[in-house]
Amino acid sequence: MKIDPSTINRRKAGILLAVSSLPSPYGIGTFGEAARDWIGFLEKAKQQWQILPLGHTSWGDSPYMSFSAFAISPYYIDLDELCGQGLLKKEEIDALEWGQGRVDYGLLFKNREPLLRKAFSRFKRLGSLGSMEELNKFCTENTFWLDDYCLFMALKQKNNGKSWLLWEESERFKENVYVKEKLMEDIKYHAFVQWTAWTQWSALKTYAAQKGVSIIGDMPIYVAMDSADVWANPHLFQLDQDRKPKAVAGCPPDAFSAKGQLWGNPLYDWDKMKETGFAWWLNRMQESLSFFDVVRIDHFRGFESYYSIPNNAEDASGGSWKKGPGIDFISALRTLGEEDHKKRIIAEDLGFLTDEVRALLDRSGFPCMKVLQFAFDSREAGCYMPYTYTRNCAVYTGTHDNTTTLGWFRTAYPEDVKLAKDYLGVEDETTGVWAFIRAALSSVADLAVIPMQDYLCLDESARMNTPSSTGANWQWRLPADSPTDALAQKIARLTKINGRCG
Repeated sequence: MKIDPSTINRRKAGILLAVSSLPSPYGIGTFGEAARDWIGFLEKAKQQWQILPLGHTSWGDSPYMSFSAFAISPYYIDLDELCGQGLLKKEEIDALEWGQGRVDYGLLFKNREPLLRKAFSRFKRLGSLGSMEELNKFCTENTFWLDDYCLFMALKQKNNGKSWLLWEESERFKENVYVKEKLMEDIKYHAFVQWTAWTQWSALKTYAAQKGVSIIGDMPIYVAMDSADVWANPHLFQLDQDRKPKAVAGCPPDAFSAKGQLWGNPLYDWDKMKETGFAWWLNRMQESLSFFDVVRIDHFRGFESYYSIPNNAEDASGGSWKKGPGIDFISALRTLGEEDHKKRIIAEDLGFLTDEVRALLDRSGFPCMKVLQFAFDSREAGCYMPYTYTRNCAVYTGTHDNTTTLGWFRTAYPEDVKLAKDYLGVEDETTGVWAFIRAALSSVADLAVIPMQDYLCLDESARMNTPSSTGANWQWRLPADSPTDALAQKIARLTKINGRCG
């Protein structure tokens, strides 16, 4: 039988690992040396790299709840590179406490900004004409979001970090803001930070491309209420005359949560969005496609219908479904001029699906997602068994919202674990983890992505996030000695024999 080469060429594999999880001596993963070492590991293992959102995180430290849909978190700036540029001194960094093991966001919040302000002060004093020109060019090219973000962050600092909903009316309403001279330095500082982060990320992405490693980014569908996006564009969201949300986002009660999930994000005014030709969304998507090789859009089903919860509700049980922008929005995405846009977007279609959602996904042409842990979950019906897959999908053993696969074997319902063991033909947990991985890699799905925790066979203590909880999420770090050559060779071997070397 003759095999179409395109069938093999489109089969690829990747590893899911947040930038924050990378090793580094400064409390969190960055765009520095450890990231380049990680890309070297991926090159040996013949993998793509899927990350979580890079946004400037706010309360709760979730990368899905940030101060801007466009800005990069200052936490990811490599401090060693700033030392090499003469903008920081090593002893200044080493004098601060960064925590051990897991990410300590409290220490990062306390210690990062003073260092970056020192770097900014020295940049103003020492920066070359060329670097000043590059900064000015960056500001000009990104004015559509950067101006609002920098002013928003300057005002937030003036208000001691409070949500903009608690600011005085003269500042809460952007059109009333008069930028005083004393805010200008803060505005310039935040522009410098974003330029620095963008420059370092661009260099890292170029390095990855040189190594043949593609990067899959992640785009949250919603933005945070306390964000520059909502503050600067209130007409695009469902807000009242005081600019408080009329309703907020979430998901309805299900087998996983009796009261549903109350996310609290403001909802888009899709009619107003449509009047502008979805301009804000197109700018956002274009920016993401320039940042990443592929973009995973979170909660795709919200474009067909979204769950609306009355503001100030105690839980999500009283919400209702409202129609989303549907095919009008999908058609607008096609105006971006990307002939291969279907290959560059992954639709996260997990959750409560209807025939209408499936029809919209089918019309979009975007690959959907499959999660193997759901295949054996008796609480949720769905087509997650590998024999039900089509080629146009991405399969995961689990996502950032799942426990690790070893953790799943230890905490799932006994009947679900038995079904998995019977289906995969395994007896013990560790063998079961590798059987999950092989089931994903050997499936017909064009893309198979495995969380790094599963390749390391880690238990539930390595879980990245537990939805509807706070306090211990987004903190897991990759041990520096874990990405070994032996593991890279093992992953590469599995990738090759399953025809996923691209």
